[in-house]
Amino acid sequence: MPADIPVITVDGPSGTGKGTLSSYLANWLQWHFLDSGALYRVLALAAERHSINYEDVSGLAELARDLDVVFKHSASEEGKAVILEGTEVSVLIRTESCGTAASRIASLPEVRQALLDRQHSFRKPPGLVADGRDMGTVVFPAARLKIFLTASVEERARRRYKQLKEKGFDVNLPQLSVEITERDVRDSQRTVSPLRPAVDAAVIDTTHLNIEDVIDRVAVLVRDRFPDITGKTGRNN
Repeated sequence: MPADIPVITVDGPSGTGKGTLSSYLANWLQWHFLDSGALYRVLALAAERHSINYEDVSGLAELARDLDVVFKHSASEEGKAVILEGTEVSVLIRTESCGTAASRIASLPEVRQALLDRQHSFRKPPGLVADGRDMGTVVFPAARLKIFLTASVEERARRRYKQLKEKGFDVNLPQLSVEITERDVRDSQRTVSPLRPAVDAAVIDTTHLNIEDVIDRVAVLVRDRFPDITGKTGRNN
């Protein structure tokens, strides 16, 4: 039964390291991986390609229900390839403009409902690591372990700037900070599934932590919540 399949949720705004952490956990535990943010980014890109206006709520919801998207493991930095309608869009969906568009449509209740069943379908044996903004509060509220990562806007903008520059994008750091701040406000103040930590989530501020530090902290929590799971992390075992 799906309810018996363990889930770890990793929520938080962009630039906190949750994608890297989630990929690591999924690889370590050999569990399935859900990047819910990618689903909204793919939907935003698909809407653009199909000329569906962001104000066309019913059109977006219909597109969401029939979204032809596949996640595949890859040797890329993200550890996965995103395939939309037969074409890889892994890089395209990571632009800041696509993220902003995804944030806009994610505030629409009809769209969130249309994607909810799709997200639940990722819960398969032996387990699932779910990365997003409302995984622990709405999509998998009964998850045994919930992580919420946060960091200062300045540090998150710096990380995103470095990441996008390395991928060849022309970005402006001050403008990036403004866009991240605006998205934070939009995500945290929306009436449906606002961005916030679950009441029982472990909140970790990554502003002054590198990803190795974050992984070490979370590995302790995983071992505490899932004592029946064995495996080596390459750390203290």
